[in-house]
Amino acid sequence: AAQGAVKFHAGPTFTDEGTTLNVTGNVSGLGNENLTVVLDATGTGSVTCTNPAGNVAPGQDTSVNASGSQSDIEVKNGRTSFDVTTAEPPAPNPAVVCPNRKWTATITDVDFTSATLTFIQGGMIVFQQTFPL
Repeated sequence: AAQGAVKFHAGPTFTDEGTTLNVTGNVSGLGNENLTVVLDATGTGSVTCTNPAGNVAPGQDTSVNASGSQSDIEVKNGRTSFDVTTAEPPAPNPAVVCPNRKWTATITDVDFTSATLTFIQGGMIVFQQTFPL
C-alpha cells in the first residue's frame, strides 16, 4: 500500500489510563500482510517519593516516553482493527526527582501530550503520524 492510502474508519481514539495510554481504531488501505501497530507516547509524569521510613512526598515531575505494540494483526481485504496500550513507564531516578537517592520514586500519573502511531507491514512503514493529545 502506498503512503497515504491508509484511511481511518474509526479512531484513532486515545484513552489516558493514568500511567498508560491506549489507542484503538479501524483502518483500511492496507496490504494483505499481517500488521504491526506501534504506539510511542510522550508526556509529563507526576512523581511521588517515598523515604526509607515510608513517608511520601511529591517529587519533581519528569518527562515520560512510553511505547507499546500489537503484532501479527490479521488484515482482511486491506482492513483491520487495532488496540494498543503503552507499557508502564519506568521508575525515574530518585536522585533526580526526589530529595536523595535513598528515596523510592514512583510515577503515579502521566499527562500524555503526544502520540505517534506507526503501522508496519512486510517490514516497511506504511503509515506514521503524530497526534497531539
